[in-house]
Amino acid sequence: MVFGYSTNAFVKFSLLDSFDRIARLGFKGVEIMCDQPHLYPPEYDDERLKTVKANLEKNGLKPTNLNSFTLFAVGDTYLPSWIEPEEDRRNIRVDHTLACLDIAAFIGCGNISIPPGGPLPAGMTRQEALRLFHRGMDQVIPRAEELGVRLLVEPEPDLLMERTSEIKPFVAAIQSSVVGVNFDIGHFFCAGEDPAAAFEELFPWVGHIHIEDIAPTREHNHLIAGLGAIDFPSVFDAMQRLGYSHDMSLELYPYTDRPEEAGRESLAHLLPMMQESGLTS
Repeated sequence: MVFGYSTNAFVKFSLLDSFDRIARLGFKGVEIMCDQPHLYPPEYDDERLKTVKANLEKNGLKPTNLNSFTLFAVGDTYLPSWIEPEEDRRNIRVDHTLACLDIAAFIGCGNISIPPGGPLPAGMTRQEALRLFHRGMDQVIPRAEELGVRLLVEPEPDLLMERTSEIKPFVAAIQSSVVGVNFDIGHFFCAGEDPAAAFEELFPWVGHIHIEDIAPTREHNHLIAGLGAIDFPSVFDAMQRLGYSHDMSLELYPYTDRPEEAGRESLAHLLPMMQESGLTS
């Protein structure tokens, strides 16, 4: 397992500068934000991608995940989504996902994370939304299978899927080896679940982990590890016991004014617990 840090905390720096800074902190991996101001697909041709790949190699950083969740370049954190009523809006999400899959294959990243549907539109039933989400997934799964890049759905508070009981039947029903779960420890805590228990139940589908702390109120606000109430050792123990072998990325996008300090503090808090549980970083 490689422990990375997401560039979405470094939006005040260029992509390549963020690689340098993350490597200097001691991380061995990096999750790349596939949106402006970082690796937004329409802005990256093969030559720019070669530069990205070379810089990763220079810094000794493994790309742990491509985060294709947000679309600030043309929308916001959640929109355009997979489940909007307008087909042209849904197609933007589909096209973005296809482009991110191609980039992942180009730079040697084994997975991308995608949103869990989106906010449920007014007047749309959950069943209708799920049908639209499945229709969108049908448009991207063949390319993911062809490239050997996993599509990891990330449950998120207040979106179509936020709990184990919602994501598990969705990914299980698809029955494709490239479809799995991006397990955000804090998101399951926000949804009122025990992250360790949720991880154990979803383990067969987990292809990448997001880690951050969350306050005891369970409000969805990513915190520096150690400033919240999450029982990290119980999650790490479950990861070790089950033989988790994929990667994990620290996600601290609220700390854009001090991403290095936030990363350093989180690393200092988490590494001893990871080592105590027998995990490597």
